[in-house]
Amino acid sequence: MAKSLKQKLRERQLTVGSWLSLSGLDSCEIMAKAGFEWLVIDMEHTAISSGRMVDLIRIIDLCGITPLVRVGANDPLLIKHAMDAGAQGIIVPMIRTAEEMAAAVSSAYYPPTGTRGVGLFRAQDYGRSFPEYRERAGRETVVIAQIEHKDAVENLDAILAVDGVDGFLIGPYDLSGSLGKPGDFESAAFKACMAKVTDALKNAPVPGGVHLVHPQRDQLKKLADEGYKFLVYGVDQIFLVNAIVGEAAFAHELVETSK
Repeated sequence: MAKSLKQKLRERQLTVGSWLSLSGLDSCEIMAKAGFEWLVIDMEHTAISSGRMVDLIRIIDLCGITPLVRVGANDPLLIKHAMDAGAQGIIVPMIRTAEEMAAAVSSAYYPPTGTRGVGLFRAQDYGRSFPEYRERAGRETVVIAQIEHKDAVENLDAILAVDGVDGFLIGPYDLSGSLGKPGDFESAAFKACMAKVTDALKNAPVPGGVHLVHPQRDQLKKLADEGYKFLVYGVDQIFLVNAIVGEAAFAHELVETSK
């Protein structure tokens, strides 16, 4: 039997997934069949609606890989919506303190472990199998802290010590923004933050990861070699833009050289 994402994180196995920012069902299916182990639906920086989130989770499920949701905020309602739609776990943005992390974990789990509201929707097979889902959710729910602010880097040890955290994910764009230089990944301050996080991996109680937004194979391998185990590789829109722009440039060059 294949190991779940929760098991792989617990055993510190390298796992690589990708990111969905487009709402198209076709593009979701293409990504889900591409070979990634899991996909994250971004509900923070996109126009994906709650209803479309359910459709995307369904496609990912039916393709046999793990659906995760990056919720729009550390909000019990948004976390409940994602979990009840069938997400196997959540990535919670802009975690800065252990208290914020504890609140996110609580929102993801039913009582007595947490405070998640109890209702029936897709995750519970529309009311047919709540007891089975309750047991599975208690065993397999994944909660990832998104570390994307300089304060979070300073508080990393305390955040990761919260019971119920399964891993963390560096969000490079917001992290660079918190340093006053959004998108500048070559600044001394950003590199210092990343060095501090990489060093913390050695003794961290849970595995860490990075969202490598712009896919670079050598950089992905470098991050894996540094000890990061939960790696997000690319974004659907970036893959699409790179392919289209690259091929259009080739076509344009062909036209120009034929004149």
